[in-house]
Amino acid sequence: MLRDITIGQHFPGDSLVHKFDPRMKLVLTIVYIILLFAASNPLGLTLSILFLVAMYAVAKIPFKLITKSLKPILPIIIFTAVLNLFFVTGEGEPLVHFWVLNIYAEGLRYAILMAVRVMALIAGTSLLTYTTSPIVLTDAIEQLLKPLGKLHFPVHELAMMMSIALRFIPTLIEETDKIMNAQKARGAMLDNGSMMERVKALVPVLIPLFISAFRRADELAMAMECRCYRGGDGRTRLKVLRYTKQDYIDLAVCIACFAVILSSRLVFPNF
Repeated sequence: MLRDITIGQHFPGDSLVHKFDPRMKLVLTIVYIILLFAASNPLGLTLSILFLVAMYAVAKIPFKLITKSLKPILPIIIFTAVLNLFFVTGEGEPLVHFWVLNIYAEGLRYAILMAVRVMALIAGTSLLTYTTSPIVLTDAIEQLLKPLGKLHFPVHELAMMMSIALRFIPTLIEETDKIMNAQKARGAMLDNGSMMERVKALVPVLIPLFISAFRRADELAMAMECRCYRGGDGRTRLKVLRYTKQDYIDLAVCIACFAVILSSRLVFPNF
């Protein structure tokens, strides 16, 4: 299960999505997330998924990565769908009546739409990290937050911390998998027993994981200090972010697609 988590991983490529300016890519990802909630009707979600599938096809990212990235959060998706299924009421007679639980048509519809919305949200944000390296993503975040620097906001430090956090997610997942395998080899029962027994069995995993994380953080800080790293003003970059003509063309196409998705509210105005 841990190996299925692909958050923070980057897959180099030469597609239009990979070459797209990371600042625009980050902003469009945020807009896409907003659209998932603004146009949360059947037609809007269908168009959103079609747009996402097209982006994955253009980026040449295997579609199996979508299911792989969704597998770890499947319990959260099911839990969210079940809550909407049983707690959203509607008019008329319930479709299913069991004890004190009632399932209405509105609850069933909202449960399906909520599950699809969460899956599209995860897949959309994953595409950002799949096609953008952590270093470039750091520069994009810093450029977008640069106006806050006039208010003495630590823009560069914040961007660097976010980049390091994304960078070390795969590393920590791999470290957790190694620790769990080592504990299982020593006879630890991590997959058996009741829920409380499983939680207690995770203590021998969490303690060495925290120790390893703090050790890596200390080594990283020492390496940056030994190299006289100083961020912020005066720092040069190997690759300077510049908008190109292709970026504006891609931006216009994405805006047109988002406008079509948002117009679906005209078809389902009261949904």
